[in-house]
Amino acid sequence: MKKIVPTIATISILSLLSVPVVLAQSGTGGCTSRATSYQRMYDSKTVETITGEVIAIDNVSSPRGMSGGLHLKVKTATEAIPVHLGPAWYINQQNIQIKLQDNIEVKGSRITFAGQPTIIAAQIKKDNQILNLRSDDGIPVWAGWRRHQR
Repeated sequence: MKKIVPTIATISILSLLSVPVVLAQSGTGGCTSRATSYQRMYDSKTVETITGEVIAIDNVSSPRGMSGGLHLKVKTATEAIPVHLGPAWYINQQNIQIKLQDNIEVKGSRITFAGQPTIIAAQIKKDNQILNLRSDDGIPVWAGWRRHQR
């Protein structure tokens, strides 16, 4: 009995130490995963381009302690639609600055999010500036970006 308790304690500690490695490999440990449930919502079959005026800019807090996301509301000729850009830390590092009343063109996947039509942006055009956010299949350009900036 005296030898079993230390053995069980050692096995338990070693098991807990492997959890961060498993989470990182499975993609659940951060926002750089290629397979997050949010990203799986991007559907290349529903990609469209809209143009309109930015009527709201929101920095939305994110679950699990990840950095917040930047969302816009864009008023087109037919609707006012939320547009999800990406993490604020990434957007704020880019040269293009999007402000209220800017006229922009958004290319992205139209989905239903929280019961309403929404666009997950792949590209934003403002004047002669272009902000690329996702590949044609929806992979975020910031996936792994922080590792390459060191």
